[in-house]
Amino acid sequence: MHIDKEIDTKGLNCPLPILRAKKALTDMLTGQLLKVVATDPGSVRDFQAFARQTGNELVEQQQLGDEIVHILRRR
Repeated sequence: MHIDKEIDTKGLNCPLPILRAKKALTDMLTGQLLKVVATDPGSVRDFQAFARQTGNELVEQQQLGDEIVHILRRR
């Protein structure tokens, strides 16, 4: 999977990971992939809701130790 942009939101709590992702997505083209690395357990449901509300596709969510990786496709 080719990631076009990656942001690190480790140590940040809601709503900062979502706000950083939203800002990153505005600079991206349709179809590009954004990888967000977070540590906030609440980010799992936050990113699910964010994808539903914005129309961006939540391609993958994965727990890797203490980190949660979210991959979004820009609408």
